[in-house]
Amino acid sequence: MEKVIKNGSSSQTFQGASWRDYYEMTKPKVVLLLLLTALVGMCLAVEGTLPIQPLVAGMIGIGMLSSSAAVINHVVDRNIDGKMARTYNRPVPKGKVTPGRALAFAGVLCVVGYLILELFVNRLTAVLTFASLVGYACVYTMYLKRATPQNIVIGGLAGAAPPLLGWTAMTGEIHGNALLLVLIVFTWTPPHFWALAIHREKDYAKAEVPMLPVTHGVEFTKTSVLGYTVLLGLICLMPYLVGMSGLIYLVGATLLNIAFLVYAWKLKFAANEQTAMNTFKFSILHLMLLFVVLLVDHYFKIVL
Repeated sequence: MEKVIKNGSSSQTFQGASWRDYYEMTKPKVVLLLLLTALVGMCLAVEGTLPIQPLVAGMIGIGMLSSSAAVINHVVDRNIDGKMARTYNRPVPKGKVTPGRALAFAGVLCVVGYLILELFVNRLTAVLTFASLVGYACVYTMYLKRATPQNIVIGGLAGAAPPLLGWTAMTGEIHGNALLLVLIVFTWTPPHFWALAIHREKDYAKAEVPMLPVTHGVEFTKTSVLGYTVLLGLICLMPYLVGMSGLIYLVGATLLNIAFLVYAWKLKFAANEQTAMNTFKFSILHLMLLFVVLLVDHYFKIVL
């Protein structure tokens, strides 16, 4: 069944949506990575076995609010997405889901997710998770993305929050170690996203989005990726230096950061057409493995 919505002299045909279209709008791969960092935050906050209720409710609530933010991003960015090769086939710009229905879906995810955190975890986690949603869906997507080439640096704080959310779900308190995990993800975000922005520079220029490669050029962005990768390597040493982790983490993090630095160095000085995308893909693997190594190190210390 199709529905035609007229707006002045133009019209758009909306086709019947499937559950897969709604699932796609939640950006499941991104949310799963966020949930991994939240889970590690939970595990590092507790010695021994995690309590079941805050573990399950926390993961569900954080996941639902993160998904809600992703759906809002789809709606707000639908005009931009329709101009870009990477995103033109998303459900809202493609006409599979109306903006109104997408926002209603986001609203349900937000309300249910918040109530789960409020009732079965704690208020601090609920409020911080909701604040992260506002930071990503409103501050970043609605304003920063369109206002400054430093959008991802400033807006990246919202995406860096899950380790802290996991920690507070277990303890109800904000701890310096949790903030250190946030700092790692916060520093990781610019080289991760700018590598993709370099690969899609023409798309962002076409959509008139002021990403760093568009406003300052690809070469400047490559230098920024390299600089942030060096900074990330230094910050990743801090969990070991403050006694939060041991030698397993130190060795694993060092190897991962050297590999990331090799990608960034090649991107700057010996790039080909695929280097930027390869750097982007490796950055995802880097963060995932870094937090897995943190987890292994944590439980190895407990066993010993």
